[in-house]
Amino acid sequence: MTQTRKTARAVSLYRNAEKHIRAAGFGWELDWQRRRSFEALTEQDLLRESAWVVLCSGFREAIVRNVFDYISLCFCDWESAAEISRHQRTCIDTAAWGFSNRRKLQAIASIADLIHDHGFETLRNQLSEDPISRLQIFPFIGPTTSWHLAKNIGFNVAKNDRHLARLALLHGFSDAHALCELIAETTGEPLSVIDIVLWRFATLNPQPQRPQLDTGSRKSPIGAVVKI
Repeated sequence: MTQTRKTARAVSLYRNAEKHIRAAGFGWELDWQRRRSFEALTEQDLLRESAWVVLCSGFREAIVRNVFDYISLCFCDWESAAEISRHQRTCIDTAAWGFSNRRKLQAIASIADLIHDHGFETLRNQLSEDPISRLQIFPFIGPTTSWHLAKNIGFNVAKNDRHLARLALLHGFSDAHALCELIAETTGEPLSVIDIVLWRFATLNPQPQRPQLDTGSRKSPIGAVVKI
């Protein structure tokens, strides 16, 4: 396949994926990602998004979304790292009624401790210089999930998780970074937005087919608390 044709197929994949997720009711995720900005990051944002990525690691996103509002309430609605640290035993015990993986709940409390101990502004400055490496000081945040968390707190990056990695390989790319970077160079779209579009498309289509070129002819509410 020529580079021109490979590029055209990648862009067609992205355009069709965006249409698909908007039609499926997930356009709000794309709009949410566009609004993310590291410059506007607050301590509450860092606590909330860190907890989200920790909980999603190894779990289906839909399951986590179903209990996330409840867990947020248990962790002081992410009011401050100091508040969570001060009441962490109560936070963990209460959250465990809805999410029984206490190792992950403890990890969230430990992240609050780290933010409190380092100081949010100091940690924020460190993140601005080297987000991927620095985020890996957090428990449950590793070489792949650090890209996920960096994206969620406003960095213009894409992650190479299993959904995006599979999609990239299917379309002839070494990994999700290569796929998303080519689409970004061609369309001008942010890497982070391309990531969320392709990731949601992959979750909605667990066995995606190779796309045809688009010729233009085709047209967290809180849920019941569940035990994990």
